Amino acid sequence: MSSVRRAAAVLVAVSALALTACGPSEDGAAGGSGAPSATPPASTAPSAPVKPTPTKPTKPAESAEPSGPATPSKPVKPSKPVKPSTPAKPGSPSTDPDYDVFPCSTYDVTFTASLAEPTTSSYLLKVTNKSGKPCRVLGHPIVTFGALDGKANERGAAPGIEDVIRLAPGESAYAGLMGGLKGAASKTVSSIAMTMNTESDLKQVPLKASTPGFNVSPDNSVTAWMDNAEDALSL
Repeated sequence: MSSVRRAAAVLVAVSALALTACGPSEDGAAGGSGAPSATPPASTAPSAPVKPTPTKPTKPAESAEPSGPATPSKPVKPSKPVKPSTPAKPGSPSTDPDYDVFPCSTYDVTFTASLAEPTTSSYLLKVTNKSGKPCRVLGHPIVTFGALDGKANERGAAPGIEDVIRLAPGESAYAGLMGGLKGAASKTVSSIAMTMNTESDLKQVPLKASTPGFNVSPDNSVTAWMDNAEDALSL
């Protein structure tokens, strides 16, 4: 055998031996657990890192559109001050129906005296408004006794200013003149004189009336003016 063939045979034997040494063991041929898998298990490849999805930034809530500057409310107009009433001009008529009704004087009335009680020598005095406008009779009549000094005392209280009698033209007011009993100190007169109470210094002309046998004494008295004869003689 040539050297070439010998060398080839040795190479074949070496190759076969090498294959035998590298072959699987019986256990591996039987499917033993130690036999390496024909296909090496795929190594668990590390999962690719999750690529973070960039979160879109939350859009900030749109703020409410600022409203325009508040329109200031119109200032409240102050109420107009109450205009004080204009005082009535002199000579102008008043709303009070009695504004220009003045006290009656002897120039405004007629006067009479009539015997009411002979025993006591009492007389009923009467005045009647003869003017063309109303007037008021105030307080008591002022009665004097002819040529004798003195005057009759006031009998009873006079009505207040709210109750003063208002005489329209033609209306009358009454007062009672009490003479009293006759005595040693008493005197008689045939007439009396009367003036009206005007609560002023207005000059008047006394009005006279006939009173035959009228008894004048310290007890003489006269009532305030009344709107009827009965009340005038009952005090």
